[in-house]
Amino acid sequence: MTTATGIGDRLKYARERAGLKQGDVAKRASIGESSLSEFECAKREPSVSQLATLATIYNRPVGFFLSVEPLPVEVVRWRKKPADAAPLEVAFLELCQQYQNLESWCDATIATSLPPVEAPLVPFSRRAAEDLAIRIRHELTLGECPGPGLLCVLEERCGLKVFHRELDPTGTAASTKSPGFGCAVLLNSKHPKWRRNFDLAHELFHLLTWDFAAAVDNDELWSESDEKLADWFAACLLMPTDAVRQAVASRIRGRKIEVESLFEIARQFDVSVEALIWRIHTVYGGTAKERARTDAMIARARVAADLFEQRSHDSPPGRPARFVSLALKALRAGDLSVGRFAEYVGTTRHRVMALPEAVQGDDDALELPAS
Repeated sequence: MTTATGIGDRLKYARERAGLKQGDVAKRASIGESSLSEFECAKREPSVSQLATLATIYNRPVGFFLSVEPLPVEVVRWRKKPADAAPLEVAFLELCQQYQNLESWCDATIATSLPPVEAPLVPFSRRAAEDLAIRIRHELTLGECPGPGLLCVLEERCGLKVFHRELDPTGTAASTKSPGFGCAVLLNSKHPKWRRNFDLAHELFHLLTWDFAAAVDNDELWSESDEKLADWFAACLLMPTDAVRQAVASRIRGRKIEVESLFEIARQFDVSVEALIWRIHTVYGGTAKERARTDAMIARARVAADLFEQRSHDSPPGRPARFVSLALKALRAGDLSVGRFAEYVGTTRHRVMALPEAVQGDDDALELPAS
């Protein structure tokens, strides 16, 4: 049984982690600010209903406040930190914990199994990042065009938890690592799939080098050097040198390649045309003097995007398909109530009650032929 001091510490931790002041919580919870202070200082305990209300506001399960385990070390590292980072981080971490709960209830845990990376004896270099990209591509059998299948491989084989939501600034993404739920990434759902592929590969580098990379601003942001290395790793992973050369060689005419062909190659690798043009620049040894010409080509490609892009901008679900599938399985098994299921998958009780089958029957499973 936890003590009042333990509950108080956890209430204060959860409030501060959510970026809320006691006055903010008092208004939302209809609990006096003096009472909140007494709860956090362990002068008295909240009632069961008060604790449940606070748990909802802080995006935490009630069990978090009753636990006897040490307070977790929850670090979410951003590329560019949003102004409202605190509630985003709490919601992200809660989704990660829910995913772990679902895997545990359904006996379907996929432990994070990213290839291990040893701490280098010297600072990580571009060459080391490129070598790592080549190694990861081969070890995960991603092929010559990793982009189209990268998300599936990382989720289904490596146990990476990937969530999407709208983020500002638009050029941001986040990642986190925990001994409990493993590794997770938060991507911007405003981005098209080809941009999300690059963001995912970028965050993959951070997760691979998490334990020895340099972080700044209270461990919440990556250093500028690590960000550049992550971009280089992502480019090398998604657009392998030999594959890019081969794709260009089949379309080049007198050392020039038409804009339309650039979009064709970008679709092949499932990356943005801007990322492809920069990759071609580096693969073919573009110099600093030629950078202006590359910038001009990118500007032309942006103008031509309406004509040549020919890729639809999908809206990814906020939760992975496997997450929702496990939640439905837990609902049918009785591990999740209708209300909790609705909370987990981000819907309403009414929509859950409208599901055609609340309980799985024999007809829902595929029987294999007799061998």
